[in-house]
Amino acid sequence: MALFSRLRTKFNLKTVNYRNLATSSLLSAGDEAAALTIKEKKRATIARLKSESNPFRILDICCGASLAPESPLDRMAFSIAVSKLSQANHFNAISQLLEELKTRPDLRQNERFHVHSIVLYGQANMIDHAMQTFEEMDKYGLRQSVDALNALLLGCILSKNYEEVKRIFTEFPKVYGIEPNSETYNKVIKSFCESGDSSSVYSILAEMRRKSIRPNATDFGLLLAGFYKEHKYEDVGKVLQMMEKCGIASGVNVYNIRIQSLCKLKRSEEAKALLDGMLSRGIKPNLDTYKHLIHGFGKEGNLEGAKKLFASMINGGCEPDSYFFFMFTYFLCQGGEYETALKVCRASMAKGWVPHFSTMKSLVTGLASISKVAEANELIGLMKKRFPKSGDMWNDIEAALPRQ
Repeated sequence: MALFSRLRTKFNLKTVNYRNLATSSLLSAGDEAAALTIKEKKRATIARLKSESNPFRILDICCGASLAPESPLDRMAFSIAVSKLSQANHFNAISQLLEELKTRPDLRQNERFHVHSIVLYGQANMIDHAMQTFEEMDKYGLRQSVDALNALLLGCILSKNYEEVKRIFTEFPKVYGIEPNSETYNKVIKSFCESGDSSSVYSILAEMRRKSIRPNATDFGLLLAGFYKEHKYEDVGKVLQMMEKCGIASGVNVYNIRIQSLCKLKRSEEAKALLDGMLSRGIKPNLDTYKHLIHGFGKEGNLEGAKKLFASMINGGCEPDSYFFFMFTYFLCQGGEYETALKVCRASMAKGWVPHFSTMKSLVTGLASISKVAEANELIGLMKKRFPKSGDMWNDIEAALPRQ
């Protein structure tokens, strides 16, 4: 099929495994370690944290890496560390990590670190610690700023403590003399919409008007998603009218929110109608548009519709990423479209992107079930070469295939 040939490039089985490279680089010593750039070291730290499960080793990695909140990669490392520790219920290790870092000379009076600590405590569902960090900022010579307030609101949202968001928003600006900004209101809007109370946002928008704070496309996008989730379609229309009055156009991001919301409600045909409306207005859909639609069509078992969308996407010059390939291959296998799934999978592998083991197993066994045993064996051979450690599992699958 010409559609897939356009996606296909030469597949090199000797493609570098960057995860192993990062880990081996980190573990090397002497001149090799010195040769690593700062960014490479940070990425290596992230790789180690992702592969580590021992809480003491996670603490050692974080403390030894001299992480700083100014670096996006370091903030990612903190987030990974806290996620892994909280998932394993090592909450004492989280507080030990963050409280000890507060004593580090370069972080003791670093407002950004304290603000990020509040978010991390919220991420770990440790709101009492987040609150304490906020309240004790003055102990470190820092004031409770609007950034700290916004971090506390975000922490509560991450922990799904929506009632606490209401209390903090109502009380803290007065208690601490903080003037809420547009980000503050965005967090409160997000909380109301996530908690199923989107109608309360109308009063927030009224307060913003009184304070001459202009709502933005993000605020309205959250509200649209909230009303769709609550099946309040009349309110969706009201929000669109409000956006028009505020001079905020329904661009691709707003359309994507509406399309995704409809697909979540299993109303993908209506979402497709929105795509048609975009195109008629000269608004070019992006990859997210097609991801939402094909995910929706796939969940509803409408694979013919999904395949037409895929063709439309490629013909429109929109290039799939790894997530898209994996998702589409998965849904094709779920629907028994194994030959099409094989073409999509090959196009993905040509770019060095290999779907998850469970999807590949489903594809291999599915191909065998429609007498495509040679193709199934070919995939197994590629998997063995690409992932030698999983060779035994693939040997078992191969042994269970029918003989040609």
